[in-house]
Amino acid sequence: MSKIFVAGSLSIKQLDPKVRERIDNIVQGDHTVIVGDANGADSSVQSYLSGKGAAGAVVYCSGSKPRNNLGHWPVICVDAAHVAPGSRAFFTAKDVEMAQAADFGLMIWDARSTGTLSNVIELLRRKKTTVVFINKTRSFQTVRDVDQLELLLSVMTEPALRKAEEKLRLRREISQLRHQQAEMFA
Repeated sequence: MSKIFVAGSLSIKQLDPKVRERIDNIVQGDHTVIVGDANGADSSVQSYLSGKGAAGAVVYCSGSKPRNNLGHWPVICVDAAHVAPGSRAFFTAKDVEMAQAADFGLMIWDARSTGTLSNVIELLRRKKTTVVFINKTRSFQTVRDVDQLELLLSVMTEPALRKAEEKLRLRREISQLRHQQAEMFA
């Protein structure tokens, strides 16, 4: 059984029926859902899983206590004491651990969120596949390599791309991933 890192944008408060169907397939396949504790997509996923009575979930949080654990699932608290509580780095610490623990990713993305995009990059860095549901097009896109990541980025607006470059150093990340990918095939 696989562990699926399910996460998404803070702006997404309702799960599209297509996403619910994917989550149903994960639960029916007896896979473990690894989910964060944030509001937005994380709490929407938790609410959906809880309503289904899903037992196979684990909630990750940064610090000592989750903000949300709607199904009273086991919690993995990630030590983020080395960074300021509430900062981007504080919450990224749990996301990095989730990417490490997961076998695959399912991201629910508003085509703007740099946090969700960062999760896709973390999984790709670890040679793990992510299926991204793009909320504005109501479609799924698989990201297994850098070319597919760049295709995903094509749905972003220019302002969103600039923000991603500023926050994530996107061009540098893509260059490093491309180098890593080239080394794999050399």
